[in-house]
Amino acid sequence: MAIVYKKPSTLTDATLSYCPGCTHGIIQKLVAETIEELGIDGITIGVAPVGCSVTAYDYYTCDMVQAAHGRAPAVATGLKRSLPDNVVFTYQGDGDLAAIGTAETVHAATRGENITVIFVNNAIYGMTGGQMAPTTLPGQVTQTTPYGRDPKVAGWPVHVCEMLATLDGPAYLERVTVCDIPNIRKAKAAIKKAFQAQLAGKGFSMVEVVSTCPTNWGLTPVEALDWLKDNMLPYYPLGVYKDKTGEGEN
Repeated sequence: MAIVYKKPSTLTDATLSYCPGCTHGIIQKLVAETIEELGIDGITIGVAPVGCSVTAYDYYTCDMVQAAHGRAPAVATGLKRSLPDNVVFTYQGDGDLAAIGTAETVHAATRGENITVIFVNNAIYGMTGGQMAPTTLPGQVTQTTPYGRDPKVAGWPVHVCEMLATLDGPAYLERVTVCDIPNIRKAKAAIKKAFQAQLAGKGFSMVEVVSTCPTNWGLTPVEALDWLKDNMLPYYPLGVYKDKTGEGEN
């Protein structure tokens, strides 16, 4: 009998802590599949900071390091420089990467550190109760913007891929989503390419995944996917923002 699907060997049997309908589970599975397919489980080190990813060490079979809130790129830099033959990736949310960790992210990118960043953008602080994040859309209701985000008061959302694309250091930047099967396949390809860029010594790579947070958005899982398509994707366009990995460099 042919095997149609199996859980990646790079995921443990631990039960995920994510809320029903959260797309973190999909993204973490894609990362695990990539590690398995590239045969790098034994040399891979993941770095998870504070946020919904805080318990990632329970889910991956590779080595994991816990970082302080926002500091994952700095920790990953130290790991990669001291262990250059290892593959080092971070797994971060928007409240972590684009708020308290902005400096670490920007400077790791501009230095061209040979690490891979998986950036989950769900436009809200997930684990800590649903406050406004740097990526929260104008008009979006959160616990700290009950009348909707007002750019006159809170500023405008941060477009991370676009911002990092202005730097010379990054080798590969792409924004994807996991809202349906075709996009899940594209996200898997992007994550794999980001890891391959590191294996080839190309430098800093990041995949931004536009994601959902049904619990803090106050929506059902299906409604959250529709809200993402109707609101987040027009504001955060999908695509490759920088690719210096080979042919078609830009």
